[in-house]
Amino acid sequence: MSFVQKIKDCVTWFVPYGIIMRRRRMDLENYYKTDFVEQQLQKEQKKQEIKNYFLSLDATSVGDPEIIEIINYLKKYRFLSIPYDFSRKYHAMDIDVFYDTRANVFYVLHKNKRLYFPRGWEIERIRAYYNGLCIEQDEDSPHRYETEAFSVREGDAIVDVGAAEGIWALDGVERAGKIYLFECTEEWIEALRRTFEPWKEKVVIVNKFVSNTNDVKNVTLDNFFKGKRIDFIKADIEGMEIKLLEGGKDILTSASGLKLLLCAYHAKIDGTEIKKILEGNGFETEYSKGYMLFISDRELEKPYIRRGLIRAMKKEAP
Repeated sequence: MSFVQKIKDCVTWFVPYGIIMRRRRMDLENYYKTDFVEQQLQKEQKKQEIKNYFLSLDATSVGDPEIIEIINYLKKYRFLSIPYDFSRKYHAMDIDVFYDTRANVFYVLHKNKRLYFPRGWEIERIRAYYNGLCIEQDEDSPHRYETEAFSVREGDAIVDVGAAEGIWALDGVERAGKIYLFECTEEWIEALRRTFEPWKEKVVIVNKFVSNTNDVKNVTLDNFFKGKRIDFIKADIEGMEIKLLEGGKDILTSASGLKLLLCAYHAKIDGTEIKKILEGNGFETEYSKGYMLFISDRELEKPYIRRGLIRAMKKEAP
């Protein structure tokens, strides 16, 4: 027994049990008053609400096989924002996390390439995060970015907006001719530099929001890429995708052969509005397969399902 434990035992022996328990209860009450815990409790309640809704549906009368898959999944397993059986293939504990002694930061090997994480992240957090990425990018996932028709071609100039860890750009790094990474969260900048260090001669990292205005913190696509070539844009920017399109009107109008991958689940209107804007500018669009249950949106309401991505392509001029 350690010295510290002996001291704790002595305190327990001499201080009345009721006082100790009361202090513990007070500590727990103070803990549960924090905003973070309150948010977590609200999320858990929302998860249960959504699960109860799907379990109340009659699968035989639903008609949509993708929704039937969700019902069957939630009958067997806990809530997941991507509630399909393929997600069961992935396990965080199977992920190997490595330590870069030179940089004093952790990384994983993603398709034999180093994918770095922010300084200070612990191993379990990295495992959980990367496991989530693997689920998102499964070929059957509603959050999968690429398909055979929407993949980076040799020499493409690609734009990753809301890059975070940069997994999409990293997948296409060897084929791309030029890569622009836009990331507004400071802690990811160092990680991105380390991840893309082997290809730094063709990678540009921009620590700004991509929006419909130009100032110290924001930049528009039209302003940044004036006179530059773009072949492919991916954007996952927490519901700011419409503003990105508003700030890229010239690009959308003049683009030939441009491809886009845009997240469509952050807000209720995103799926229909993004599709409307793109088709109004001559793009052919498609939704990714399946649905997502995005509980981080406090306005999420029945029937709860949202499409994950919109893929769009503008045919090259003859």
